[in-house]
Amino acid sequence: MIVELDTTMPRGSLATRLRDAVQERWPAEVQSIGLCGSMAHGDDTESSDVNVVVVTYRPRTGPKPARRIVDGVPVDLRVTTAEEGLGQARLLTPQWPMQADTYITTFPLHDPQEWFKTRREAHLSLLAEARPMEFTGLARQNWAIANGAHARAVRLTQWYETDAALILMAEARLHAALVAGFLTRTYFRNTADAVKHTGVAAADMQELGAILRYQAEELTARGRPVDGRLGALFD
Repeated sequence: MIVELDTTMPRGSLATRLRDAVQERWPAEVQSIGLCGSMAHGDDTESSDVNVVVVTYRPRTGPKPARRIVDGVPVDLRVTTAEEGLGQARLLTPQWPMQADTYITTFPLHDPQEWFKTRREAHLSLLAEARPMEFTGLARQNWAIANGAHARAVRLTQWYETDAALILMAEARLHAALVAGFLTRTYFRNTADAVKHTGVAAADMQELGAILRYQAEELTARGRPVDGRLGALFD
């Protein structure tokens, strides 16, 4: 994570202007403001978004979540309450490999009570205490989505519905990447990072099928078979 924000650059300047505007308009409602994504990591480019999260004391206060371009720069404004944000950081969900980076790497633009540090520590404690079967169970959920999307893509290709098949292949690749993330306890910066670093980005239909079969075998070896009797559905 960066140590200091470079406000001489357009995105850094915009982030501080956004912080100041939020504080000026909602001074009593906003507890913390942070910067996440590539800017927090310090490797943003000319095409990077300004990803800002605003933490409020109470629900339905402060700014509304928004996505738009400001002065030529894409802005993603997220809003959460302090209680909700900590609650999310203390939970493992099927989307964990895509969520953890925000919990762990957020640069504080305004954080007098060190809420972002508290959230980070809460999430790291969760990861330290989580059992392996929790990760493999969530991996299996993503595997089912990936396998279903892949199977539908195969059928659509047979029917020459190639455009729809491409969309489903993208879904299958992402969820296969999430399976890999859970199996290795790896989180990703974004969708592109996920499919790239798990080796599924360029996988064609046949290759992805082989990857899914390997993942199914790995889940079975770890005690989370992808197929089973009816009663196993509730395990």
